[in-house]
Amino acid sequence: MRNLKASFAGMTAALLLSACASGEQKALTVSGLDPAQFDTLINEKPVKLYTLKNQNGMEVCITNYGGRVVSLVVPDKDGKPTDVVLGFDNIRQYTDTLNSPTDYGSSVGRYANRIKNAQFKLNDSIYQLKVNDNENCLHGGGTTGWMNQVYDAEQIGDSILRLTIVAQDGENGFPGKVTATTIYKVCSDNMLDITWEAETDKPTIINQTNHNYYNLSGDFTQPGYDQVLYVNADSFTASDAKYIPTGEIRSVEGTPFDFRTPHAIGDSIQSQYDQIQNATGYDHNFCLNTFKDGKGDDTQVCASLYSPKTGIFMEMFTNEPGVQVYSGNFQGVGKDADIVRKLGLKYPKHVSVCLESQKYPDSPNHPEWVSPVLNPGEKYYSRAAYKFSIK
Repeated sequence: MRNLKASFAGMTAALLLSACASGEQKALTVSGLDPAQFDTLINEKPVKLYTLKNQNGMEVCITNYGGRVVSLVVPDKDGKPTDVVLGFDNIRQYTDTLNSPTDYGSSVGRYANRIKNAQFKLNDSIYQLKVNDNENCLHGGGTTGWMNQVYDAEQIGDSILRLTIVAQDGENGFPGKVTATTIYKVCSDNMLDITWEAETDKPTIINQTNHNYYNLSGDFTQPGYDQVLYVNADSFTASDAKYIPTGEIRSVEGTPFDFRTPHAIGDSIQSQYDQIQNATGYDHNFCLNTFKDGKGDDTQVCASLYSPKTGIFMEMFTNEPGVQVYSGNFQGVGKDADIVRKLGLKYPKHVSVCLESQKYPDSPNHPEWVSPVLNPGEKYYSRAAYKFSIK
């Protein structure tokens, strides 16, 4: 197995030597990123790499292109800085939506996850959205959704980044002019605290999330089967073969979806269970027990992830009713297998897992579920926080 830490150190040394030879020393981030590789203009708007950090060895690098987390470094059990999220090391690959399309690390909007038939009804009007996933709309339109737009950015001190986007009425078929903010905060207790707020000038729907792909071992050359997952959920939304909820809320009892007792993802990801077979892994919404009586308790752990290799333990908190668990089922498949990412690595299938806070997928077409509707005069608020420690 390739020694990832040695590779990281070697890459950093090579970059520094190259810079010195040219008479200019590059200032790299702890994760080994060169901020100059993100400094550009897109649609006449400046794009940069912003670095947030605290005094306890946590560093989060974010580009305002799509509000994407590019790297997230925390100390492992030996105190060594470890990057635990997937991504690219330059803006060119993030913007190459034809050859290397990805939602890595993005702040997804206007509506995260899928909407069936790219269509929904609101106040007697039917809205036809952009089709970008079979006949459905995924992540607000994908390549023309918020994950591939430039946010206005304001860094506040060492630890806070405020990102703002204005989406016009009719963008990708969604109604209403929406002004939305994403705030990333690195806290002193090694928590990445993410909050989203939005306002609209006419009734619309909104469902934002963060799309970090986590592998807490820091080794992105191997499937993340040994990552130990916990999800505080008694049920999940069953899906059809195209990942659209059927409307059934299914109990996790006796199924591979029971993570109420933490266990390694690899223990069940090869199951013959119909839902696992449909998705070739996990790509499902879990109905969180931390959401009761129309309100989510973001002081309670809704999910956690642990790497026995590094000892890194991540706890998740949210006020949302659901969390999408996605096990990287399309990574390392087809042409994706040949795409080179950070540290010059190619990713295998199931290398990571996403934990995405959200309203349930296709909620606009399920009035019995928590509503994603935002009206004028109301303020959308959503929170997802990820706290890192050693276990």
